[in-house]
Amino acid sequence: MKYINELQEGGRVRDIYLCKHKQAAVTKNGKSYENVILQDKTGTIDAKIWDPNSPGIREFEAMDYIMVQGDVSSFAGALQVSIKQAVKVDEGEFDPSDYLPVSKMDVQEMYRELVHYIEGIQNPYLKQLVSAFYVEDEDFIKKFKFSSAAKTVHHGFVGGLLQHTLSVTKLCDYYCMAYPILNRDMLLSAAICHDMGKTRELSPFPMNDYTDEGQLLGHIMMGAQMLHDQIQKIPGFPLKLENELVHCILAHHGELEYGSPKKPAMVEAVALNMADNTDAKMQTMTEIFENANAQDEWLGYNRLFESNIRKTTI
Repeated sequence: MKYINELQEGGRVRDIYLCKHKQAAVTKNGKSYENVILQDKTGTIDAKIWDPNSPGIREFEAMDYIMVQGDVSSFAGALQVSIKQAVKVDEGEFDPSDYLPVSKMDVQEMYRELVHYIEGIQNPYLKQLVSAFYVEDEDFIKKFKFSSAAKTVHHGFVGGLLQHTLSVTKLCDYYCMAYPILNRDMLLSAAICHDMGKTRELSPFPMNDYTDEGQLLGHIMMGAQMLHDQIQKIPGFPLKLENELVHCILAHHGELEYGSPKKPAMVEAVALNMADNTDAKMQTMTEIFENANAQDEWLGYNRLFESNIRKTTI
């Protein structure tokens, strides 16, 4: 199989890809065509079906796997496929792992590391709460392992939510050693739970798009609700402890304009915000570098950093 990141201008494709998106459109001259986005585990590429009524174009929809034949060209500085033939293929004709971006790290090993941190929580109420999700709830664990941490910006791959959560937890663990002012049980519990709402905010792969609930509420609010609902099942859970933990979740984006309902008021909330921001930006840089041409130094403007990005000179 020729993966999308291997395609070059002037080349031809004849392979199976996931149809991530399909939409009818009309040219300025009134001619009908279709916009298509093709996906494999290396990324996505824009494609066009300029003649939807061609005998070579069979019926298919978004989220179908299709055998594509076409030509690769360049438009506005980006590669694009002109699809000449397309036909839906059945299960068994392709390996799903070729089409879904997957963490380079071992999911099971990451999960074991995270459970190790949970086992180290000393506060009995926090340990019982976190364990209820990440150790005892098999349905939640399955979704958590399979989810991405974002639709696009960073960790947008299978296992991405787990990878991001573990990285944030490790950073917070270091903060606790470096800054004794921090309450370790509170901070690690908040780190492990800070993005749990994303298991409901984003739909499973291959869709990996915002759910209706996710659009209306967002992962921060949903995560806070999930914690509150579970806390009601734990006899004697202190209200003050709940409020402090939920505050860390509500404030972990740091600023109101970044989606946090509250700005950090506790030192643990400040630390969580810093760890979350650090991992998100470092992973974003990592993905930018991985997707860049090896010869490029300047990599273009990035809206997250509000800067033109450049590789370090070695």
